[in-house]
Amino acid sequence: MKTFLAAVSAMAVMTGAASAKELNIYNWGNYTNPKLIEKFEAETGIKVTITDYDSNDTALAKVKAGGHGFDVVVPSASFVPIWISEGLLLESRPDQMENFKNMDPVWIDVDWDPGRHYTVPWQWGTTGVVVNTKYYKGDIDTSAIFMDPPEELKGKINVVPEMGDVMGLAIMYYGGQPCTADKEILKKVRDGLVEAKKSWLGMDYGNIEKFAKEDIWAGVNWNGSTFRMRLANETIHYGYPKEGYVVWMDSVGVLKDAKNPEEAKAFQNFLMDPENAALISEFARYANGIVGSEAFMPEDMKTAREIIIPAELKDKGVFIPTCAPETQALYTRIWTDLQK
Repeated sequence: MKTFLAAVSAMAVMTGAASAKELNIYNWGNYTNPKLIEKFEAETGIKVTITDYDSNDTALAKVKAGGHGFDVVVPSASFVPIWISEGLLLESRPDQMENFKNMDPVWIDVDWDPGRHYTVPWQWGTTGVVVNTKYYKGDIDTSAIFMDPPEELKGKINVVPEMGDVMGLAIMYYGGQPCTADKEILKKVRDGLVEAKKSWLGMDYGNIEKFAKEDIWAGVNWNGSTFRMRLANETIHYGYPKEGYVVWMDSVGVLKDAKNPEEAKAFQNFLMDPENAALISEFARYANGIVGSEAFMPEDMKTAREIIIPAELKDKGVFIPTCAPETQALYTRIWTDLQK
């Protein structure tokens, strides 16, 4: 890996271009380990700038609008085919990079990027519910926590503003499967979400501190983020809805109009090194798709419920596919109603 990175760095020096040693990353907020960036900068001499977003839709809209100045983006699996089909990602060929040998075979021939011609793994995990058990003693392995909130949690619930995850959970709560176009189920989903929202406090991203301080008691959240909440407040726990929960992977792609494509490719290769992948997991508290990274990860990740799915709930996880455009339009209409 160092040979590859050194070559990129040397090439940047030879070009003499001001932008040749820069990298602009567009990623989910509070998701990037500062130590990872420090290490990359030290090894390559490439200066990194990170800009945050709070949802897949936000990131896609921003880049499609143009004039963004980003080189790298980290979309979820269900969105990667959209980025590719709309010509927004460069075919950077991670499968031909030096560190590709470290990628777990499970994550290579994936539906959203077969053979990995565009993206490399960042993190993968689940979307379920989070509950502060100091305030609620009932079953937490259910989407009823936010769809039909218990009295003691009303007014203290936050739902992350990620349409695919929330719609997926709500659809499975009513007995459907993600990407369904069944009008009867979607009516239940729309009416159920709009009614449930009356009991929510908000729909915000990045609430680790608010949960830790007990300003929020429950809601829809991601497993790694919930893990970080629990480390700050031991009464916070993660639930896997028995009606069905979302499984996802976020992957790193290079933008087609990146000003620094070689630096972006160097970053992709860098992320496939086990020690570097472990740095992401150490901070974000999710699993990654790189073999050998486990040796460098915190011991508490090997037993945490947020990472180790209970055996009786393993078959309830569903990987959200890329929905047909017409189905996605239906979901967007429901989501728009929910924002009112």
